[in-house]
Amino acid sequence: MLTDTQIKAAKPQVKAYTLSDDFGLYLFVQPNGSKWWRLRYTHEGRRNMMSIGVYPDISLLQARERRDAARKLIAQGIDPVAHKKNVKSEKLANQANSFEVWAVKWWTHWSVSKSTRHAEYVKRRLEADVYPFIGKRPIADIDGYEIVDTVKNIAARGALDMAKRCLQTIGQVFRYAIAHGKESKATRNPAADIKPGDIIENRPHKNYARIDINELPDLLRAIDNSPAKPTTRIAVKLLALIFVRTSELIGASWSEFDLESALWRIPPERMKKKTPHIVPLAKQTLEILKILIQFKGNSDLLFYNRNDHSKPMSNNTILKALETMGYKGRMTGHGFRGLASTQLNEMGYDEKHIELQLAHLVGNATKRAYDHAKHLPDRTIMMQAWADYLDQAAQGAKI
Repeated sequence: MLTDTQIKAAKPQVKAYTLSDDFGLYLFVQPNGSKWWRLRYTHEGRRNMMSIGVYPDISLLQARERRDAARKLIAQGIDPVAHKKNVKSEKLANQANSFEVWAVKWWTHWSVSKSTRHAEYVKRRLEADVYPFIGKRPIADIDGYEIVDTVKNIAARGALDMAKRCLQTIGQVFRYAIAHGKESKATRNPAADIKPGDIIENRPHKNYARIDINELPDLLRAIDNSPAKPTTRIAVKLLALIFVRTSELIGASWSEFDLESALWRIPPERMKKKTPHIVPLAKQTLEILKILIQFKGNSDLLFYNRNDHSKPMSNNTILKALETMGYKGRMTGHGFRGLASTQLNEMGYDEKHIELQLAHLVGNATKRAYDHAKHLPDRTIMMQAWADYLDQAAQGAKI
């Protein structure tokens, strides 16, 4: 039997030669110095030879393990060379039926009726969060636990809504593959057996009343025609435009605004999560602020209490204003956040940008600050698009 010392010492000669090991395994030393592992065997009365690999990439121990595996197949009446070819063919066939292949086919079919922005968002979500886990797996072989692991990985970074949407998208891909089962070989949808609530943590939340998106045009017109004080009407309009929390708006001071740069920087002590927040200001928002500044008294507050200018207006002022417009029990200041989130997702904007704008932040302070700076240009574009959308809605355009 061979040893590593013998193999390393084997020098090339003018002609190729062999060094035998055991049970048909031998090392084929070529004149150029390369050393190939080969196995002689007999199958169905015929002598055959198979290549096992190149030394030193395949060590002596590994070569013997591959030899023993081949001998087990031979003992079962299976030709190891034919078996190797079949495994390779099956692997290629599986690659042709991978989840990623069928996800691309589904997306091409599905995206025809969707906006370009929304379709691209779903595509990026698949590429970033799903393909790295199950993209290369044959779609017919994927089990429920693999999907669970994929979704949990997304949820682990705090992107709970995104995790739910990815689970939904995975299920859509499986349904499409099953509809083309003759090609995909998929027969069941493992995602259908998984309920988001079983694997994704639910954020504790309050149920804030809010209107349906198709009622938004009437509400916007009601705000403009409201008998409320001008500053109160402006406060409600700003909530619609920038969808911050009510407490963040009524506590705002002029020193936080940079109208020239079109930015509102809310300090951490006024934020729910104690993290600085940046709000890009659309052109419409700047116009309203320029009107509001005309009402500025001796207070730095945008919305000061009429009885004490050192204090902000009451939280109930906005709620009462909405009630007088006929939206009692149907809409709150916080409801604008939900409307904006839902509609911006429908408009195809990146969920990360929406979550950042809602100040639903995850990660440590350094990462949050980095994300704020990195995605500010995209969020600026998004906030302008949202303001334009509200203008169209108020003017009665189809939305």
